[in-house]
Amino acid sequence: QVQLVESGGGLVQAGGSLRLSCAASPESGSISRIDAMAWYRQAPGKQRELVAGIYSGGSTNYADSVKGRFTISRDNAKNTVILQMNSLKPEDTADYSCHAQGLYRRRDGNYSPFNSWGRGTQVTVSS
Repeated sequence: QVQLVESGGGLVQAGGSLRLSCAASPESGSISRIDAMAWYRQAPGKQRELVAGIYSGGSTNYADSVKGRFTISRDNAKNTVILQMNSLKPEDTADYSCHAQGLYRRRDGNYSPFNSWGRGTQVTVSS
């Protein structure tokens, strides 16, 4: 399968910025393609929500609450997705998780789809 490793969370004051990174790597074999990568978040007592996604054609979408403040980008060569978060608000406080789906080539030469989640990284915005 394909593992996702996130980094970049932390504590920041309102109005500040953070940059989250998520790198995809196969446990064995190689990644053939990634169709979509996205960031989700879940605050205590709330449902998980899509923050931003980026797709194979380069299109993106954002939650209304983060439009104009967050930017998602992708480094295809490194199988990495970046979420640049600016003008952070206390309501952005949540556990942020990375998700990716696509196709990887197994060690035996066959291909399998993958649908992977990272373990999450905490973002805390103080007022």
